Amino acid sequence: LPNLLFYGPPGTGKTSTILAAARELYGPELFRQRVLELNASDERGIQVIREKVKAFAQLTASGSRSDGKACPPFKIVILDEADSMTSAAQAALRRTMEKESKTTRFCLICNYISRIIEPLTSRCSKFRFKPLSDKIQQQRLLDVAEKEHVKISSEAISYLVKVSEGDLRKAITFLQSATRLMGGKEITEKIVTEIAGVIPRERTEELLSVCQSGSFEKLETLAKNLINEGYAVAQLVNQLHDAVVESEDYSDKQKSVIAEKLAEVDKCLADGADEFLQLMSLCALVMQQLTHNI
Repeated sequence: LPNLLFYGPPGTGKTSTILAAARELYGPELFRQRVLELNASDERGIQVIREKVKAFAQLTASGSRSDGKACPPFKIVILDEADSMTSAAQAALRRTMEKESKTTRFCLICNYISRIIEPLTSRCSKFRFKPLSDKIQQQRLLDVAEKEHVKISSEAISYLVKVSEGDLRKAITFLQSATRLMGGKEITEKIVTEIAGVIPRERTEELLSVCQSGSFEKLETLAKNLINEGYAVAQLVNQLHDAVVESEDYSDKQKSVIAEKLAEVDKCLADGADEFLQLMSLCALVMQQLTHNI
C-alpha cells in the first residue's frame, strides 16, 4: 500500500473508503491500535504532527489477527481535510512520511488538491473522487428509503439528486429532514424544494419575465418579496446562471454579459455585500440586456 491522497468534492465517500479499507485490513480488534485518524477539528498544528503523529508512526506494528487472516505489517495515519493544515505542518509531515515508511502509511484526504504542498503530493498515490453519478445516488437513496420505511415519490428522489449536486451526504441529510417534517406521509418534490432552500422554478421564471417587461417598479417589488420570503440571493445567483445559460431565448452576447455580472454579484455577496442592492444591480443589468435588444 503506498501513501494515499484522496481528493474530490464533499460527500463522495473519501473518508468512508479509507475507513472501510482499514477495517478490511485489520479487522475490528486491531483497527483501534493500528489506525490514527485526525480531523480538521482536532488540533493539527506543527507541534501535533511532530509529537503525536511521529510517536504513533515510530511504534512497530506486529501481531496477527484473531481470525487468522494475514495482517499487514504497517499502521495507517488518516489526515482528514488535510487542505486546512498550515504549510508548516504539511512540511513537518514530509520528513516523517519518508523516515517511517517501513511501518506507517499516510492517507491524506482533502477537497482541494491545490492546497496540498507539492512535496506531499509527489510522495502520494493520488485518487480523484468524482461527484457521484445520478444513477448511483438514486439507487442509494431508494435503498435508504426502503430500509427506513420512508414513502417518497420518484420525482422527489430525482429532484433530491439534482439539488444535492453529487454530494450523497447532503442528499441523505435532506431526506432525513424531509422525513421528520412529513411524519410518515409521502415526500414530494415540493417538500424537497422547501428543505433544500432551493428557489422554486416559477419564481426564477417570474423574475426573468419581469426583467423582460422593463418595469423597474415591478422588479423592485418582486426583489423585495424574494428577500422578505427569506430566499438566499447566492442561491438565486446559481439558479439564474443555469436558467440563463440553458435558455434558447438569449443571444450569446446577452448570455456573456449576464454571466459576467452573475460572477461579480457572487463575489460581492461572498464579501458580505447587501443582498437587496446586489439583487437589484443584477436584475437592472438583465433588464437592460433583455429590453435594449440591438
